[in-house]
Amino acid sequence: MSQNRVKKVIIIAVILLLILLFKLLNIGQYLNLGYLKESQTAFAAYYNEHTILTIVSYMLIYITATALSLPGAVILTLAGGALFGLVTGTIIISFASTIGATLACIVSRYLLQDWVQNKFGDKLQKINNGMEQEGGFYLFTLRLLPVFPFFVINLAMGLTKIPLKTYYWVSQLGMLPSTIVFANAGKELGKIDSLSGILSPGLILSFVILGIFPIAAKKILDTIRPSTKRSVHSGSKF
Repeated sequence: MSQNRVKKVIIIAVILLLILLFKLLNIGQYLNLGYLKESQTAFAAYYNEHTILTIVSYMLIYITATALSLPGAVILTLAGGALFGLVTGTIIISFASTIGATLACIVSRYLLQDWVQNKFGDKLQKINNGMEQEGGFYLFTLRLLPVFPFFVINLAMGLTKIPLKTYYWVSQLGMLPSTIVFANAGKELGKIDSLSGILSPGLILSFVILGIFPIAAKKILDTIRPSTKRSVHSGSKF
């Protein structure tokens, strides 16, 4: 059996395992903000009694949803902030989202090339052009700014030649600021126990940050991009 065929068999096995976990853990019910809000007290109590199991279960849910390109990543991120708090939640979400994104990239690279090309061909061309011009910095830009949905980036990057190791650490670094912002918003949402809580200063500030974060990130990237382009054209790698 060729090495490429072995990789495909392993990937298919992982996908089947993730689908099985998705069914066994009934992940679909967790991808609903209303359900999460209603169950917040129960989740918090369970987390206090079974900390490690809760963290592992949450990460498996997040990784599965991301690897299979399912909707609900934003809700899961908000839920992580509400359940684990800002610091712990950011760490857990950062690793879970990056591992899931890398698995999605692997699936795209070895199994879904034709489907991704047909489904996202126009976006893929733009991403390919950006990768050719700026290399890993372009991936960093895509992660930092919501130009394309993250699941599209995961699938499209699987069709590029970026090394998986580079893809992983650039993605984790690029997604970290937005992870912090959303985890903080989730933490504030988790404090709401009545309608009056919607107008709390902490929650209002969190959503103001959510709104201005892409603008601020774009300004920063526009500032550092010229020097980065010079580095790319001179032959250095991100």
